[in-house]
Amino acid sequence: MRTAEVSRNTNETRIRVAINLDGTGRKNLNSGVPFLDHMLDQIARHGLIDLDIHCDGDTHIDDHHSVEDIGIALGQAFSEAVGDKAGLRRYGHAYVPLDESLSRVVIDFSGRPGLYYHVNFSRARIGTFDVDLAREFFQGFVNHANATLHIDTLRGENAHHQCETIFKAFGRAVRMALETDPRNEGVIPSTKGVL
Repeated sequence: MRTAEVSRNTNETRIRVAINLDGTGRKNLNSGVPFLDHMLDQIARHGLIDLDIHCDGDTHIDDHHSVEDIGIALGQAFSEAVGDKAGLRRYGHAYVPLDESLSRVVIDFSGRPGLYYHVNFSRARIGTFDVDLAREFFQGFVNHANATLHIDTLRGENAHHQCETIFKAFGRAVRMALETDPRNEGVIPSTKGVL
């Protein structure tokens, strides 16, 4: 089982993340940001990743530090859980619709962090959630998971639907990338021999 547990404690947040990449989608989510919990649920359910995330953050200021730092801690946990990446498919992609919205996510567990984010939300807030924080979450993730991530929302009118398609597609793409390839067992999926 590919598992990891990470703690991240700063003056702004206290976070604990535990993951099982070979899980069934079980989750225990308490980020302090209800909309983020809803999005993390999409990652667990559609990625078949068990997630246990708890954050005590300075949400009395705003949600920024909690959302970004959860992305960072989740990225650290992924990096630890995947290990040397031997036998992985490495690449994953998914298109996910939700009614009028459609997003595409492509990920490469390349060892090189990069976020290419092309999303035009239809409004600035989903309830109290600032949509700019979705980008901050994924930036924190890629920087610490050492992954290259392309996120494109191709269409959409409802900001909640747009955001949800991104997180669902992310879960599906990660699931594909982290599958083991029986024809490549024990082999690092790179001509360099290291990722």
